[in-house]
Amino acid sequence: MVDGKQKKRLDLFLMGSTTTHLAEIRRLASVRPAMLTESAAMGRIRCGVCERRCLIAEKGSGFCKTRYNIDGSLYTIIYGSISSLSINPIEKKPFYHFWPGSRALTIGSWSCNFACPWCQNYDISKKHPSPTDEIIEPKKLVKLALAEGCQGISFSFNEPTLLFEYALDTFSIARASGLYCNFVSNGYMTAEALRLLAEAGMDAIKFDVKGCEEVVKRFCGAYSEPVWRNIKLAKDFGLHVEVVLLLIPDVNSDIDEVRQIARRVRQVAGEDTPLHVTRFYPTYKLTNKPPTPISTLERAVQAAREEGLNYVYIGNVPGHRCENTWCPKCGALLIERYGFAVTRYELTKDKKCPKCGVSIPLVGEPLRYLI
Repeated sequence: MVDGKQKKRLDLFLMGSTTTHLAEIRRLASVRPAMLTESAAMGRIRCGVCERRCLIAEKGSGFCKTRYNIDGSLYTIIYGSISSLSINPIEKKPFYHFWPGSRALTIGSWSCNFACPWCQNYDISKKHPSPTDEIIEPKKLVKLALAEGCQGISFSFNEPTLLFEYALDTFSIARASGLYCNFVSNGYMTAEALRLLAEAGMDAIKFDVKGCEEVVKRFCGAYSEPVWRNIKLAKDFGLHVEVVLLLIPDVNSDIDEVRQIARRVRQVAGEDTPLHVTRFYPTYKLTNKPPTPISTLERAVQAAREEGLNYVYIGNVPGHRCENTWCPKCGALLIERYGFAVTRYELTKDKKCPKCGVSIPLVGEPLRYLI
């Protein structure tokens, strides 16, 4: 551990002070060499983990403030630095077609590479991190998941791409231990980063599609096309994919925009890809917005189905019939949910509708944590 004086010097360094104690910084447990880097002119380094591809000057950091150019090399300062840890039902992510009823040890860290003004986890996603000795090593995280009876590990809460190096190390150990691994992400990682995550042991990824290109530029300070590219790549890599659209009044709730997004999901990921249309509640910088009317959510679900998607869900409205999985062929109720709990499961052992026999795309065996 560093003492108070050392911590002050580190903070000064990270704020751009000329006072540098590089050896002290690099000794901290959360400070590790960053991957996917490229040297540039004048001592700068380009980060290749997310699509911002920040060009970072010496003693500087990228947009997310988790990667710093220290003496001509790029370092992450959040390796294993965990802000949040809990055991969650997989339905909370939400994943509805991936190991239903299972539980995942869920972790988050600090900061984000998006600027969304509606973030529900703004207390950690908008906080710039500091290097620390207080980390959870990957082996310890996997042991904890197993000891708590979890079936998998989920990186969530803030943008998990920022924990890239830590995720690679954790996923390989978790896979060898029989745990599934997933990301709950805005999908803005580079194609190379996504490929390495898949190779390391990622099984599933939930993509948060914020809206059309204009919405993503205006509110998130990013571009939408890399996300759509990654949705397709994730499918190509054999990952299970689900998509979420947080429907915000007067931001992305126009029905034509919903149709456009649903159409794009079908085109790049297929008609069986689950789309979750979730209800917005006022938070962070959008406290002046009302909660999304349920009627707006229902119109969006209908529009998405008309665009050819077989599995469209409503989120953040416990007890709504659109939380459930219905057979797209005969309309039979197959999986009933209430909030994050599975309350009824009617699929056959080979994951078919018991009434008409159509196969339902579902990863993993159901674990019946029924209320």
